[in-house]
Amino acid sequence: MDSEKILIVYLSRTKNTKAVAEMIQQKVGGDLVELELEKPYPENYQAIVAQVARENETGFLPPLKTKVDILKYNTIFLGFPTWGMQLPPPMKSFLHENDLSGKTVIPFNTNAGYGVGSSLNTVKALCPKSQILEGFSTKGGIERDGVFFVMEGEREIEVNKEVENWLKKIGMMDQDSI
Repeated sequence: MDSEKILIVYLSRTKNTKAVAEMIQQKVGGDLVELELEKPYPENYQAIVAQVARENETGFLPPLKTKVDILKYNTIFLGFPTWGMQLPPPMKSFLHENDLSGKTVIPFNTNAGYGVGSSLNTVKALCPKSQILEGFSTKGGIERDGVFFVMEGEREIEVNKEVENWLKKIGMMDQDSI
């Protein structure tokens, strides 16, 4: 695997998805890119929930500040939290703006314990000409309950091992890698 051809693009509000993205980068290399919006979401949790619900209802795709030369990459890891049991609108924007045809797409997710919802199906629908490998999902924080960053201490060690096992399973790391 040529690490220069790997892109790890992620969206992270509470930094849990960012922590998983960094774990992946430590193991497979590649470029790490955080999705940023032209107009950032509000800090207030209830306000962002309401805005994202409106965006999902109307199909609005928020404009991204982040631009990527997608032609440089063969393998794209897509990292995102589950928002409203769906793929977050900024990740939908990224997939609409970038043609991932012929590329290997590997989704990874953090969520509040409810799972990925429809997000992986949405990735498949928006990447119909990509090879999509088995995704990874883990519990992150529960912002609604005031639990933000959890990828530290024992939880970080546990998730790091889960990520390593997943990367081996999908063939992105050698079985005998440490």
